[in-house]
Amino acid sequence: MNMDWQTGKVIKIIKETHNTNRYIIEAMQMDTFDFLPGQFITLDLPIHLKKNKRLRSYSIASAPDSSNQFELLISLVEDGLGTPFIFQQVKEGDELTFRGPHGVFTLPTNINSDLFLICTGTGIAPFRSMINHIYQQQIGFSNVYIIFGTRTQNDLLYYNELRELENKMKNFHFIPVLSREQWEGKSGYVHPIYMELSHNNPNAQFMLCGWRNMVDEARANLNTAGFNKTQIHFELYG
Repeated sequence: MNMDWQTGKVIKIIKETHNTNRYIIEAMQMDTFDFLPGQFITLDLPIHLKKNKRLRSYSIASAPDSSNQFELLISLVEDGLGTPFIFQQVKEGDELTFRGPHGVFTLPTNINSDLFLICTGTGIAPFRSMINHIYQQQIGFSNVYIIFGTRTQNDLLYYNELRELENKMKNFHFIPVLSREQWEGKSGYVHPIYMELSHNNPNAQFMLCGWRNMVDEARANLNTAGFNKTQIHFELYG
């Protein structure tokens, strides 16, 4: 864990959806930026005089690759302070102040039981890092499910990439769920899907990332179904 503030240069900005961008950051003072899939960094943004009001944390969305670059996935929160600054002011070539990586929301050492990665919105970022890491490092696993809840097809994140990985990786299942649109995939909410898939699967592991309401409901559902706290790991967004 690096507690020192670093300088990161924005190498590339990719528009992922109507309100979500991907930011490729180069850690300028490092030859390699080492982190574990699932960890996050903290930005110090010039949006307030008080330092504690300037800090914003974002999960790393890319897999470790021995380079000094990493990716952040950021959605615009229009009534916020941080993301409007990032969307309106930050351009390719700009420098940002960051600290990290931090966090213990990381892959289990052994993925020898089914792993459910349940997320909403940009909560998909750490799971995109994890599944790419599993693929690139050829880590063995039983079944891995990414169950991703969002509103409409226009809000789908990393859709084509994760579909491609699903085709390449036996026993990886990408299940996007749309709450406000009917389509060829699943509609509704994430909860019935993981509940059905984990039924009669007492050794399953769960990682939850996204909005508090989803995470709280999922934890309650899984506790009621008999899964214990050691099987349920979570990170809240907002």
